[in-house]
Amino acid sequence: MTDLTVLGAGIFGLSVAYEAAKRGLKVRVIDPNGPGAGSSGGVVGALAPHAPENWKPAKALQLQALLSAGTFWRGVEEVGGRSAGWARTGRVQPLKDDRAIELARERGISAETLWQGQARWFVRAADRPLDPISPTGLVAEDDLTARIHPRMALPALLAALVRLGGEVVAEGPLQGSVVHATGAEGLRALSEAFARPIGRGEKGQAALLACSAPEAPQVYAPGLHIVFHADGTTGIGSTSERDYDDPHSTDGQLEALLTLARETLPALAEAPVIETWAGERPRAATRTLCLAPWPERDGHFIANGGFKTGFAMAPLAAGLLCDLICDGKNAIPEAWALPA
Repeated sequence: MTDLTVLGAGIFGLSVAYEAAKRGLKVRVIDPNGPGAGSSGGVVGALAPHAPENWKPAKALQLQALLSAGTFWRGVEEVGGRSAGWARTGRVQPLKDDRAIELARERGISAETLWQGQARWFVRAADRPLDPISPTGLVAEDDLTARIHPRMALPALLAALVRLGGEVVAEGPLQGSVVHATGAEGLRALSEAFARPIGRGEKGQAALLACSAPEAPQVYAPGLHIVFHADGTTGIGSTSERDYDDPHSTDGQLEALLTLARETLPALAEAPVIETWAGERPRAATRTLCLAPWPERDGHFIANGGFKTGFAMAPLAAGLLCDLICDGKNAIPEAWALPA
């Protein structure tokens, strides 16, 4: 008999399943399309913090998630025997003018307190081979940002889950407690079920390049992430599109993004494109997570949302949800409740 059924084999579903299996539950994940078939099968994997200013509970939660991520992913790798491609390599950002320099230095001072002395934000010269072009000759760098390769992380989670006795199947009965982690499609279904906006999908396009720099910090510029992966590839992403006919097609918007990436980081000028990707990412109406019991459906829970932050927040969310399911302890933040 299964203790926990998880619907959806993306980052939220597999993280919850792994965490529950660690606690001794018999777990089955059901996904007719297989692991990583949705937005979790992308190529970028930027785990980047909010700027250390205007501190809010959401920023504190994100900090908690980023600081604890290494422990989570090292545990996954140890149990399953596969690399997840996680590393806290940091991030650099070009500074366009004097005001940007001043703001970056102010953030560096704030980070000393808000990041609890566990990470830094600072300004330095843009003088390294993989630094972006910067009009001022300076960049802001932080050493809190991490990267993960989605194409490595999900197989690592799956291997760990199976090692703990769990399984992923295409179909099966709903037994035990049930977690609904079904991405954009699930948010649309929830909106229909509750007759109010719970969330929707938002399209993103990205690309994978053949450029090896696994120890380099990722590069961020407005609308652009350049992430150097552990396997010697580089992820470029992502567009954000609300109006689209085909969520899985790529077009000129991705070409424009690649042009911007090569202009921002000339080291990519000759790097060939290995793969292009497009998909729907789940965006909750609250612009954060939906992590909550399903009202009036005893034993059913929702784990969804996390637009652009899913890989960063899923390990923390999985732990909190399993505290509720396994121990009856509800420490889930109110900000993650279903939209009213």
